[in-house]
Amino acid sequence: MNGAQDLGGAMGFGPVELEANEPVFHSEWERRAFAITLASGFLGQWNIDKARSARESLPPATYLASSYYEIWFEGLCKLLLDKGFVDAQELQSGEAGAVNAAQRELAARRVPAAAVAEVLARGGPTEREISQPQGFFVGDRVRTKVMHPAHHTRLPRYVRGKEGRIVAVRGAHVFPDTNAQGLGEQPCWLYTVQFDAQELWGPDTTASSICVDCWEPYLEASG
Repeated sequence: MNGAQDLGGAMGFGPVELEANEPVFHSEWERRAFAITLASGFLGQWNIDKARSARESLPPATYLASSYYEIWFEGLCKLLLDKGFVDAQELQSGEAGAVNAAQRELAARRVPAAAVAEVLARGGPTEREISQPQGFFVGDRVRTKVMHPAHHTRLPRYVRGKEGRIVAVRGAHVFPDTNAQGLGEQPCWLYTVQFDAQELWGPDTTASSICVDCWEPYLEASG
Protein backbone atom coordinates (compact mmCIF):
# COMPACT_ATOMS: atom_id res chain seq x y z
CA MET A 1 0.00 0.00 0.00
CA ASN A 2 1.43 3.35 -1.05
CA GLY A 3 0.16 5.18 2.00
CA ALA A 4 1.15 8.30 3.87
CA GLN A 5 3.46 6.26 6.09
CA ASP A 6 5.86 5.51 3.22
CA LEU A 7 7.92 8.71 3.38
CA GLY A 8 11.49 7.47 2.89
CA GLY A 9 13.35 9.96 0.71
CA ALA A 10 10.39 12.38 0.52
CA MET A 11 11.14 16.09 0.84
CA GLY A 12 9.24 19.02 2.29
CA PHE A 13 8.40 17.54 5.69
CA GLY A 14 11.16 19.32 7.61
CA PRO A 15 13.89 17.80 9.75
CA VAL A 16 13.38 14.92 12.16
CA GLU A 17 13.57 16.60 15.55
CA LEU A 18 15.15 14.40 18.23
CA GLU A 19 13.98 14.97 21.79
CA ALA A 20 16.67 14.51 24.42
CA ASN A 21 15.74 11.90 27.04
CA GLU A 22 12.39 11.42 25.34
CA PRO A 23 9.91 9.54 27.56
CA VAL A 24 8.04 6.48 26.28
CA PHE A 25 4.76 8.33 26.83
CA HIS A 26 4.32 12.10 26.85
CA SER A 27 0.93 11.99 28.58
CA GLU A 28 -1.38 9.55 30.32
CA TRP A 29 -3.71 9.17 27.33
CA GLU A 30 -0.82 7.80 25.25
CA ARG A 31 -0.18 5.15 27.89
CA ARG A 32 -3.87 4.21 27.84
CA ALA A 33 -4.00 4.12 24.03
CA PHE A 34 -1.03 1.77 23.98
CA ALA A 35 -2.56 -0.47 26.65
CA ILE A 36 -5.97 -0.61 24.95
CA THR A 37 -4.36 -1.47 21.62
CA LEU A 38 -2.41 -4.35 23.16
CA ALA A 39 -5.40 -5.57 25.15
CA SER A 40 -7.54 -5.60 22.00
CA GLY A 41 -4.85 -7.46 20.09
CA PHE A 42 -4.79 -10.15 22.77
CA LEU A 43 -8.37 -11.01 21.78
CA GLY A 44 -6.96 -12.75 18.71
CA GLN A 45 -9.23 -11.14 16.13
CA TRP A 46 -6.40 -9.73 14.01
CA ASN A 47 -2.63 -10.04 13.70
CA ILE A 48 0.15 -7.47 13.84
CA ASP A 49 0.23 -7.08 10.06
CA LYS A 50 -3.52 -6.45 9.90
CA ALA A 51 -3.09 -3.84 12.64
CA ARG A 52 -0.30 -2.14 10.67
CA SER A 53 -2.48 -2.21 7.56
CA ALA A 54 -5.31 -0.50 9.46
CA ARG A 55 -3.01 2.32 10.51
CA GLU A 56 -1.51 2.71 7.03
CA SER A 57 -4.95 2.88 5.41
CA LEU A 58 -5.97 5.98 7.35
CA PRO A 59 -6.62 9.00 5.10
CA PRO A 60 -3.29 10.75 4.40
CA ALA A 61 -4.51 14.04 5.87
CA THR A 62 -5.42 12.25 9.11
CA TYR A 63 -2.21 10.23 9.22
CA LEU A 64 0.15 13.14 8.60
CA ALA A 65 -1.62 15.42 11.08
CA SER A 66 -1.62 12.81 13.86
CA SER A 67 0.94 11.94 16.50
CA TYR A 68 2.31 8.41 16.88
CA TYR A 69 -0.26 7.22 19.41
CA GLU A 70 -3.08 9.09 17.71
CA ILE A 71 -2.32 6.93 14.66
CA TRP A 72 -2.37 3.80 16.85
CA PHE A 73 -5.71 4.83 18.33
CA GLU A 74 -7.30 5.66 14.96
CA GLY A 75 -6.11 2.33 13.56
CA LEU A 76 -7.61 0.48 16.53
CA CYS A 77 -10.93 2.27 16.09
CA LYS A 78 -10.96 1.18 12.44
CA LEU A 79 -10.34 -2.46 13.40
CA LEU A 80 -13.03 -2.43 16.10
CA LEU A 81 -15.55 -0.85 13.74
CA ASP A 82 -14.72 -3.25 10.91
CA LYS A 83 -15.22 -6.21 13.26
CA GLY A 84 -18.49 -4.83 14.62
CA PHE A 85 -17.21 -4.80 18.20
CA VAL A 86 -18.22 -1.15 18.59
CA ASP A 87 -20.33 1.20 16.51
CA ALA A 88 -19.80 4.80 15.52
CA GLN A 89 -22.22 6.07 18.18
CA GLU A 90 -20.31 4.29 20.94
CA LEU A 91 -17.02 5.78 19.76
CA GLN A 92 -18.52 9.24 19.50
CA SER A 93 -20.20 9.18 22.91
CA GLY A 94 -17.63 7.12 24.81
CA GLU A 95 -20.50 5.09 26.24
CA ALA A 96 -20.90 1.37 25.60
CA GLY A 97 -24.20 0.12 24.24
CA ALA A 98 -25.90 -3.18 25.03
CA VAL A 99 -23.47 -6.10 25.13
CA ASN A 100 -24.07 -8.58 22.32
CA ALA A 101 -23.15 -12.26 22.08
CA ALA A 102 -19.95 -11.64 20.14
CA GLN A 103 -18.76 -9.17 22.76
CA ARG A 104 -19.50 -11.62 25.58
CA GLU A 105 -17.45 -14.27 23.78
CA LEU A 106 -14.55 -11.85 23.41
CA ALA A 107 -14.70 -10.92 27.08
CA ALA A 108 -13.90 -14.52 27.95
CA ARG A 109 -10.62 -14.22 26.01
CA ARG A 110 -9.25 -11.23 27.88
CA VAL A 111 -5.84 -11.53 29.47
CA PRO A 112 -5.98 -11.12 33.28
CA ALA A 113 -3.89 -8.23 34.59
CA ALA A 114 -1.67 -10.61 36.54
CA ALA A 115 -0.71 -12.45 33.33
CA VAL A 116 0.10 -9.42 31.16
CA ALA A 117 3.83 -9.30 31.98
CA GLU A 118 4.25 -13.00 31.15
CA VAL A 119 2.35 -12.67 27.86
CA LEU A 120 4.40 -9.65 26.80
CA ALA A 121 7.64 -11.40 27.74
CA ARG A 122 6.77 -14.28 25.39
CA GLY A 123 6.41 -11.84 22.52
CA GLY A 124 5.22 -12.90 19.09
CA PRO A 125 8.05 -14.63 17.23
CA THR A 126 7.60 -14.64 13.46
CA GLU A 127 10.32 -17.12 12.48
CA ARG A 128 8.97 -20.35 10.96
CA GLU A 129 10.26 -23.63 9.57
CA ILE A 130 9.72 -24.11 5.82
CA SER A 131 10.73 -26.80 3.35
CA GLN A 132 11.46 -24.41 0.48
CA PRO A 133 15.23 -23.80 0.11
CA GLN A 134 16.46 -20.23 0.18
CA GLY A 135 16.76 -18.63 -3.22
CA PHE A 136 19.55 -16.17 -2.43
CA PHE A 137 22.80 -16.13 -0.48
CA VAL A 138 25.10 -13.56 1.08
CA GLY A 139 26.90 -11.67 -1.67
CA ASP A 140 24.19 -12.19 -4.33
CA ARG A 141 23.18 -9.15 -6.36
CA VAL A 142 19.41 -8.69 -6.39
CA ARG A 143 16.87 -6.21 -7.62
CA THR A 144 13.63 -5.41 -5.84
CA LYS A 145 10.46 -5.79 -7.84
CA VAL A 146 8.45 -2.80 -9.01
CA MET A 147 5.13 -3.28 -7.26
CA HIS A 148 2.25 -1.10 -6.08
CA PRO A 149 -0.05 -3.45 -4.14
CA ALA A 150 -3.35 -2.18 -2.81
CA HIS A 151 -2.70 -4.18 0.37
CA HIS A 152 -0.09 -4.00 3.14
CA THR A 153 3.55 -4.62 2.22
CA ARG A 154 6.86 -4.17 4.03
CA LEU A 155 8.76 -3.25 0.86
CA PRO A 156 9.33 0.53 1.05
CA ARG A 157 8.38 2.45 -2.05
CA TYR A 158 11.81 4.13 -2.29
CA VAL A 159 13.67 0.82 -2.79
CA ARG A 160 11.38 -0.70 -5.43
CA GLY A 161 13.11 -1.44 -8.71
CA LYS A 162 16.54 -0.85 -7.14
CA GLU A 163 19.63 -3.04 -7.15
CA GLY A 164 21.39 -4.13 -3.96
CA ARG A 165 23.41 -6.91 -2.39
CA ILE A 166 22.41 -9.60 0.10
CA VAL A 167 24.41 -9.06 3.31
CA ALA A 168 22.53 -11.40 5.68
CA VAL A 169 20.03 -14.26 5.65
CA ARG A 170 17.52 -13.97 8.50
CA GLY A 171 15.71 -17.29 8.17
CA ALA A 172 12.09 -17.83 7.16
CA HIS A 173 9.43 -15.54 8.62
CA VAL A 174 5.71 -14.88 8.35
CA PHE A 175 5.03 -13.04 5.10
CA PRO A 176 3.27 -9.80 6.10
CA ASP A 177 1.66 -9.17 2.71
CA THR A 178 -0.55 -12.26 2.97
CA ASN A 179 -0.88 -12.23 6.76
CA ALA A 180 -2.42 -8.75 6.68
CA GLN A 181 -5.06 -9.92 4.20
CA GLY A 182 -6.15 -12.98 6.18
CA LEU A 183 -4.55 -15.26 3.59
CA GLY A 184 -2.33 -17.09 6.08
CA GLU A 185 1.23 -16.73 7.23
CA GLN A 186 2.81 -18.20 4.07
CA PRO A 187 6.35 -17.90 5.54
CA CYS A 188 9.17 -16.91 3.18
CA TRP A 189 12.92 -16.40 3.41
CA LEU A 190 13.95 -13.00 4.71
CA TYR A 191 17.16 -11.22 3.69
CA THR A 192 18.94 -8.02 4.62
CA VAL A 193 19.73 -6.16 1.41
CA GLN A 194 22.26 -3.33 1.31
CA PHE A 195 21.62 -0.53 -1.18
CA ASP A 196 24.03 2.19 -2.25
CA ALA A 197 22.34 5.45 -1.26
CA GLN A 198 23.02 7.01 -4.64
CA GLU A 199 21.15 4.10 -6.26
CA LEU A 200 18.11 5.22 -4.28
CA TRP A 201 18.36 9.00 -4.21
CA GLY A 202 21.00 10.08 -6.71
CA PRO A 203 24.27 11.99 -6.26
CA ASP A 204 22.85 14.65 -3.94
CA THR A 205 22.33 12.28 -1.02
CA THR A 206 24.53 12.62 2.05
CA ALA A 207 24.12 8.95 3.01
CA SER A 208 26.45 6.16 1.91
CA SER A 209 24.26 3.06 2.07
CA ILE A 210 21.18 1.68 3.79
CA CYS A 211 20.02 -1.83 4.65
CA VAL A 212 16.44 -3.04 4.24
CA ASP A 213 15.01 -6.40 5.29
CA CYS A 214 13.28 -7.90 2.23
CA TRP A 215 11.20 -11.06 1.93
CA GLU A 216 12.09 -13.30 -0.99
CA PRO A 217 8.92 -12.53 -3.02
CA TYR A 218 10.12 -8.92 -3.21
CA LEU A 219 13.36 -9.89 -4.93
CA GLU A 220 14.69 -11.16 -8.24
CA ALA A 221 18.23 -11.92 -9.33
CA SER A 222 20.07 -8.97 -10.80
CA GLY A 223 21.53 -9.75 -14.20
